[in-house]
Amino acid sequence: MAPAPPPPLSGRKRRIAMMTSGGDSPGMNGAIRAVVRMVIEKGCEAYCVYEGYEGLVQGQNFIRKFEWSDVRGWLSEGGTLIGTARCMAFYERPGRLKAAKNMVLNGIDALIICGGDGSLTGADKFRAEWPGLIEELVEKKELAAEQVEPFKHLNIVGLVGSIDNDMSGTDATIGCYSALSRICEMVDYIEATASSHSRAFVIEVMGRHCGWLALMAGVATGADFVFIPEKPRAGNWREEMCKIVARHRQIGKRKTIVIVAEGAHDQDGNKISPDMIKDLLADKSGLALDTRITTLGHVQRGGVACAYDRYLATLQGVEAVKAVLEATPETPTPFIAITENKICRKPLVQAVLDTKEVAKAIEAHDFDRAMSLRDTEFSDIYESYMTTTTTDLNDAMRLPPQKHMRIAIIHVGAPAGGVNAATRAAVAYCLTRGHTPIAIHNGFAGFVRHHDDKPLGAVREFDWLEVDNWASKGGSEIGMNRELPSESGMDTVAALFKQYNFDGLFLIGGFEAFHALSQLRKAQEKYSSLCIPMTLLPATISNNVPGTEYSLGSDTCLNELVRYCDTIKQSASASRRRVFVIETQGGRSGYVATLAGLAVGAVAVYTPEEGISIDMLAADIKHLKKVFREDSGQSRAGRLILINEKASPVYHAKLIADMIRQEAQNRFETRDALPGHVQQGGTPSPMDRTRAVRLAIKCIEHLEKYEDRADSTILGDPMSSTVIGIKGASVVFTPMKDVEEKETDWPNRRPKNEFWLGLKDVVDVLSGRPEVPRPESPSWVGRRRIIRGA
Repeated sequence: MAPAPPPPLSGRKRRIAMMTSGGDSPGMNGAIRAVVRMVIEKGCEAYCVYEGYEGLVQGQNFIRKFEWSDVRGWLSEGGTLIGTARCMAFYERPGRLKAAKNMVLNGIDALIICGGDGSLTGADKFRAEWPGLIEELVEKKELAAEQVEPFKHLNIVGLVGSIDNDMSGTDATIGCYSALSRICEMVDYIEATASSHSRAFVIEVMGRHCGWLALMAGVATGADFVFIPEKPRAGNWREEMCKIVARHRQIGKRKTIVIVAEGAHDQDGNKISPDMIKDLLADKSGLALDTRITTLGHVQRGGVACAYDRYLATLQGVEAVKAVLEATPETPTPFIAITENKICRKPLVQAVLDTKEVAKAIEAHDFDRAMSLRDTEFSDIYESYMTTTTTDLNDAMRLPPQKHMRIAIIHVGAPAGGVNAATRAAVAYCLTRGHTPIAIHNGFAGFVRHHDDKPLGAVREFDWLEVDNWASKGGSEIGMNRELPSESGMDTVAALFKQYNFDGLFLIGGFEAFHALSQLRKAQEKYSSLCIPMTLLPATISNNVPGTEYSLGSDTCLNELVRYCDTIKQSASASRRRVFVIETQGGRSGYVATLAGLAVGAVAVYTPEEGISIDMLAADIKHLKKVFREDSGQSRAGRLILINEKASPVYHAKLIADMIRQEAQNRFETRDALPGHVQQGGTPSPMDRTRAVRLAIKCIEHLEKYEDRADSTILGDPMSSTVIGIKGASVVFTPMKDVEEKETDWPNRRPKNEFWLGLKDVVDVLSGRPEVPRPESPSWVGRRRIIRGA
């Protein structure tokens, strides 16, 4: 008879195991860390299964109990530190029988698995068979009936870890944006040499049944042509590609980039290989381009996780533990998904079936169905890509002359990653539809003071050849500043709108752009020339624009800040006993500090919404002293504290560092660090680039709806002045009047209800920060501690 399993834990407490399976992906370690610490926080016991299902079958030392400190420093590590391996034994019932026995022997009755659709399918099958496996173990006398009594039911929750982003039902899988970042980085490098030598490059990326990586990389880098499995090109793809590439060369492009997914094929199911594409581009009787092939391979899978994958994995890990603890024996196996900006639970079986249906639809050449089974963002991005790559070539999309508009594009505020990509997409869509896109250089200040400068004024039509290479450029190519229309002179602004005969206005920028649109909307009753449709695409690293939960540039900022913090933390850990207090940007919004705190594992985050008090600092210093006193020589012992630049008018980064240093009494060291404008980023992140394209085109589509631009129509329709945003699981346009009056905290230049405030609790819990005295801040008092449940 086998040794007795440990007795069940009291109450609703459970022993919960975490496992990674299938191909590794960046962010898996963040999920493991979140699950282990959240399980312990809930008073349960955390276990990790090494080497995936192989470890479950082997048992013994492959299944280990984890303590809080065992996952210290894991957020910044790539791959999976508990390993993953193929396990043929688990495919057979005897292997699953061994796995069940090993779980019972360790007292485990709940499993959280991070892997792809194959791994999660195996997990659900394991759960379905669990009662039968337990009965068989008793029948074979491998376990006694009393031993298995507490383990009659198994609960499983899935986390999707996959660089391909091939699971239906979720917009993003853990690791996909890190892989996309790697691809875009490589393509950006290749573009430089391609342009230098006027070459063509064919770049193969991963994706056997899913073209997400290829499509997103194509959009983010402005590639000339993309091949994906779900949507083979209609008719003769050779002619279509040659026509587009020839047109791009004709207007003056010196480089050609073609991105092909490894599973690409034509409409008849015949594989399209990089060599075939190369031969076509290099054909002496055709384009005759000097062409090279680059296969990126496993470089896409490697490296550390980007900021998004870190906090996605963390938040999904926390949600997975909640799902396990709330589950009953009858609860269908869920997996944790994200739709737009909302973490949610969805049925695992249906998602796996839909995922498999995509492959079946592709095999049956039912490509419309394959596309419909992907998420909404995938379809939107595909249509956006087709619009931006076939500018001037798609006559079917061109509107009749009477519907053409003169659309002004202006950047207002501070630079943010993705602004240029949004502008490029808007210009491409305008040209495709027959509109005239007009650049207003250097914001409202440039508009008023330099609109008629010679030889080049601040108001001029866009040139596509100049705009085409903006997809990966940071900053603002047409310039931006913070001046508002009222400061430039509303009379002058209105007169210039009339002089240049604008039919629509597309603003890109932060809170200043939001404020500018508010002023223009209110001035419409006085100035007829301002009675045109206007819409704002939020773009600011602070992510503080009302009407949206996401702003262009915020992801780029977080990536830069996380890189900076990783480097600083390495220094802090090398010296072991050191704390760094890092000041972040963000204005009066703590979004950047909080999300960065999630992504780097900060021990404390100070935000303007919560404020800072002397009692809070005293409690945090006491906690740090205790941590270092009890530190028994573990590695990765450095600590980070993040403070927003406006968290307190008194307690700034240097002062807090000095206070900690004084109280530490040489037991540990403290330094302050200011990343400053590094946070505004260089090259925009792929997320900011792809979302910029998708949202910008939606904005111009919205302006197009106003064929009737009579003053009465514009004044009578609240939707004529809008802000586009991601709210929860949807992309929405919200009337500016409603956002101004109901959603805006004007004195603090941020939304009244900030969606991320609850994430501050997650940062505190996962860092082990104890309850500390909270300042009497109006935005904080009365807020329930959602994680600790106090």
